[in-house]
Amino acid sequence: MPTKILVVDDDPHIREVIGYALEQAGMSVALASDGSKGIARFVVEPADLIVLDVGMPDMDGLEMCRRIRKSSDVPILFLSARDEEIDRIVGLELGGDDYVTKPFSPRELVARIRAILKRTERAPAELRAEVLTRGALCLHPQRHVAEFAEREVRLTALEFAILRGFLSRPGQVFSRQLIVDIAYDDNMHVSDRTIDSHIRNIRAKLAAAGCVDAVETVHGVGFRLGPCEAAG
Repeated sequence: MPTKILVVDDDPHIREVIGYALEQAGMSVALASDGSKGIARFVVEPADLIVLDVGMPDMDGLEMCRRIRKSSDVPILFLSARDEEIDRIVGLELGGDDYVTKPFSPRELVARIRAILKRTERAPAELRAEVLTRGALCLHPQRHVAEFAEREVRLTALEFAILRGFLSRPGQVFSRQLIVDIAYDDNMHVSDRTIDSHIRNIRAKLAAAGCVDAVETVHGVGFRLGPCEAAG
C-alpha cells in the first residue's frame, strides 16, 4: 500500500500543487479544506502523515493539531504563510514534527515528508531486539515506544529520535548541531530555538511521567542525558 498523506489547506491551488507533487512521488493523497474537515477525514481514513496549514478559517491548523494529539501520534508537518519564529515554536510545542513556510518548493516539501516518514519506519532487522534504558527510562525502537517507570510517554518522531540519540550515547554532551544531525536528514537548516523547543517538550513529557532529570543543560555546550531515576 502506498504511503497516505492528508493535506489540509484552505487554498485549493496549494492543495492541488502539494497533491500533484506527492502523487508524483508515489504517495496516496487525501485532501481537506479546513481543520474540521481534516479531522473528519482522518477519523474515517487514517493517514501516515498530515500536511497542515496553520492559518485556516473556522478551525486553524494549531487547533486541529491539539485535537489530533489527544488520540494520535501521526506525524504532522505544518505549513504557514508567516515566517515568525514564535509560530514555528508554538507549532512544534503542540506536537508538530516539522514546519515549512510559504512559498515553498514542492521538491523540498516532499523531501521533508520523506525524512519524517523515514524516522517513523520500523527499525532494521538487526536493531529490532534493541531496547535502550537509562534509570527508569526505556525506549523500544522497534515499536517506537518510550516508557518511564513502565508508564508510556507519547513522543513525536523528532522527539523520539533525539531521545534515542541521547540514550545511545548516555555519557556524551550533545551540541545543538549534533542534535540536528541526529534528528534531521539532508542537512536541513534548523534554528537553535527549534532544538530548544524539542528539548523543552521532551523534558515536559517525561516530567509529567515522573522524571524530573531527563535532560541536563551543559551551559555553553549543549545537553546530555540525565540519570532518569524514578522519584522515591
